[in-house]
Amino acid sequence: MKPETLYLPTGAGHNVAARHFESASKDAKGVCIISCATGVAQYLYDDFAVWLTKQGYQVVTFDYDGIGLSVEDHVKDSKSDKMSWANHDCPTVLTYVAETFPSLERIWIGHSIGGHLPGMMPDTKLIDRIITVGAGTGTWWYNAWPTRRIAWLLWYVIVPVTVPIFGYFPGNKLGILCDMPKGVIMQWRRWCLHRNYSIGKEGSWLRDRYASVKAPITSIIFTDDEMMSVKNTDLLHAFYTNSTQKRVVVQPSDIGQKRIGHIGWHRQRFETLWEEVFKPELEGRI
Repeated sequence: MKPETLYLPTGAGHNVAARHFESASKDAKGVCIISCATGVAQYLYDDFAVWLTKQGYQVVTFDYDGIGLSVEDHVKDSKSDKMSWANHDCPTVLTYVAETFPSLERIWIGHSIGGHLPGMMPDTKLIDRIITVGAGTGTWWYNAWPTRRIAWLLWYVIVPVTVPIFGYFPGNKLGILCDMPKGVIMQWRRWCLHRNYSIGKEGSWLRDRYASVKAPITSIIFTDDEMMSVKNTDLLHAFYTNSTQKRVVVQPSDIGQKRIGHIGWHRQRFETLWEEVFKPELEGRI
């Protein structure tokens, strides 16, 4: 069954494109909200979403403003930054989920920036549990080596040169990530150039938002993640000072793979990962 596509109006004046994947079970166990990595469109999580429906979950995916189906005219017309995603896009999706499935547990599965966003939202009372995947701060000199050796070029040369020329980040032309709104990439750059990442640039009010999150958090970490080092991961999850936390560390060999990396765990070939790591966690067995 194809997912239902929805365009949810936000208080910021733009729509968020979301899709609902119907549970294969008449009595759903809960609803999973998949929050994508920066520059990764929601359709790339379809394999994982379909698998979740077969486990008995309702699933909602969505694109942040200026990404994927949430580009209304052209990406350069988007006025959003990452805080706008947290202040408008995510709460809009959560409100839809809560109103549509009022009796179901709401599980936020956040990949990369998706693991940051609960701490950046004004309120997370509509989230019951959080699972982060490959989530850590972006301070570039803490990145894992494969990313660290090129991140300085991105932040000090490529972004400052291309964004003023194009009015947005032309990731598709460059073969780096994807096209992104100017506000998103420039805010991300500011954060990645600070040792305390977003909290260091935005101030104590953002630290307070992270501290307000009470939902329990499980962080899933891949040892061969080419972007997130242990330092990045530790720094991000330390922001969540009032959440009960646990960590699941996965080596590719644990699931019969040579590589997992930062992007791709949500594709069909990683079903063993889903069965052996995600399923027990969703069912509370890890």
